[in-house]
Amino acid sequence: MSDEFYIKRCLELAAIAIGNVNPNPMVGCVIVANGKIIGEGFHHKYGEAHAEPNAIKSVLEKYGDEAENLLKQATAYVNLEPCAHFGKTPPCADLFVKYQLKKVVIGNRDPFSGVDGKGIEKLKNAGIEVLSGILDDECKYFNRRFFTRIQKQRPYIILKWAETANGYFATTDGHQKWISGALAKRLAHQWRTEEDAILIGKQTAVIDNPQLTSREWPGKNPVRLVIDKNLQVPQSNNIYNKEAKTIIFNEIKTDVVDNIHYIQMEDMHFYLAQKIAFQLYLMDIQSVIIEGGASILKQFLEANLWDEARVFASANSWNQGIPAPVVNGDITAQIIIGNDKLSIYINK
Repeated sequence: MSDEFYIKRCLELAAIAIGNVNPNPMVGCVIVANGKIIGEGFHHKYGEAHAEPNAIKSVLEKYGDEAENLLKQATAYVNLEPCAHFGKTPPCADLFVKYQLKKVVIGNRDPFSGVDGKGIEKLKNAGIEVLSGILDDECKYFNRRFFTRIQKQRPYIILKWAETANGYFATTDGHQKWISGALAKRLAHQWRTEEDAILIGKQTAVIDNPQLTSREWPGKNPVRLVIDKNLQVPQSNNIYNKEAKTIIFNEIKTDVVDNIHYIQMEDMHFYLAQKIAFQLYLMDIQSVIIEGGASILKQFLEANLWDEARVFASANSWNQGIPAPVVNGDITAQIIIGNDKLSIYINK
């Protein structure tokens, strides 16, 4: 099997933990000896063991007394450079050195300053052969949330909305009217389990009274983020229930009441998108879905603060309404979801 084959297997393993390891990257590890996979592991949850010790542990448990000799003949594959620093867990590079692996093959070099080549250097200094840059672009895209946070000091930003066949986004009279269908809604709930947070503005909170949970898909709820400058959303609104941590960006106060966190900002009418993006970075929120309304989406689009847009287009048309945002990006996929068409845009 080729190096690319085993790195792809690392990505398959790592993807099992999507949404559970942030702000860490998703990492998988495969250990091969004599042309056979002898151990596998992935990073399950933030604060717990990384992929490499989980893979080594699987070899030790499976092969017992033979394990150490097998590891000395083995090649470890990992989609991201093994860490070389003490964080919540010991350095993974040290573990490969301890068991004297023959070779380590890496997808991406880690952009985090605490690693960034130091893991590779530690392995080479111990006499371990190192090959890096295998499926480099594919591995970077896989961990695009992590790379964005480290390199751009902001979260990975996903814009999401639904529009009618003739381009309307919401009603003009302010009442709620569904555009996309049940399958689109279920998919959107799956997405919520995969990202750290979900953001809406005051108007959406008042008109739609959304729960912003992932109740139609198994997994965690995202952190709910609401822009409510003057704290006008009623306390009876669903965002104030106890189903998820909720952060209210406002100009009135900073306070914590149970699961509701109020964060005061100054001059929210200036550079709001930039302020929120930086605040989320400081809070270690690695990715966010922005679901509107139109004004909030427009501000992030105009500030060019977005990475991906997921747009559902209904087969139905309205006679009138508020025009949907206009996104200029490269379409990377178009998928039929029930009666809706989903278009995925990437900001290049």
